Amino acid sequence: MTPHPLLAVDEIPAVEPHLRTVGEVFRVFREQDSGCVSYGVQLPGGERWFVKEATTPAAQASLERGWAFHQAVRHPAIVPQAHRIAVPGGRTATVMPWRHGESLYGPARARFRTLPLASVLRAVDRILDAHLAVEAAGMVAVDLYDGAFLYDFGADALHLVDLDEYRPGPFVLADDRLPGSARFMAPEEWHRGTRVDIRTTVYALGRSAHVLLDAGEHRAWRGTAGQLSVLERATRADPAERFAGVREFTHAWRAAT
Repeated sequence: MTPHPLLAVDEIPAVEPHLRTVGEVFRVFREQDSGCVSYGVQLPGGERWFVKEATTPAAQASLERGWAFHQAVRHPAIVPQAHRIAVPGGRTATVMPWRHGESLYGPARARFRTLPLASVLRAVDRILDAHLAVEAAGMVAVDLYDGAFLYDFGADALHLVDLDEYRPGPFVLADDRLPGSARFMAPEEWHRGTRVDIRTTVYALGRSAHVLLDAGEHRAWRGTAGQLSVLERATRADPAERFAGVREFTHAWRAAT
């Protein structure tokens, strides 16, 4: 998707002042753990875009990883990065189409859990289908959690956002731990020198499906016993005991659904 000419510039002196000259900045996300500041901007005529700016070296490194990931992976569920703009100081800002929806990390998750089961299962299947494309590109999921699930309740559609930490795999963890939510992280993501590969992605996807199908009260489960069995295998502590990859996991999940 090609950004509007007002956003398809190569370099600007500062992000927010530039955006306010080309349209209405209707949302600003300043307090982000990532070190980024993001903006929703509406251009003349009503076209909306999302712009994410790195404000720290760590955030810039993450945006660089994200740019490489989005060049390698395309899927209708994954909100693409359409363009990036250079900012003084060696920083960049990425330009993405705006998607309507609410993050399922927070109050929207309770609303999501009241949806008909068929809607929830469609959302889970869309996440898995997107990760078939991730697997095919030789990438692995890092920092996948419910904050990456943007759900449009009006359109009954799920979008995937904030996948900037995804990277080529397998790789050996060079830090003490990977970034991410403890609720979704596999054991190998916590220890320097461990191997992170597509079985790690299977673990995160298993946790994702479990969270979305959990009714949220006394750890109730909305799915079937067969689906729960599939997720139990996907999230075993020993990577060798999980499914060998996303395709095998998805096949087992769809057979149990």
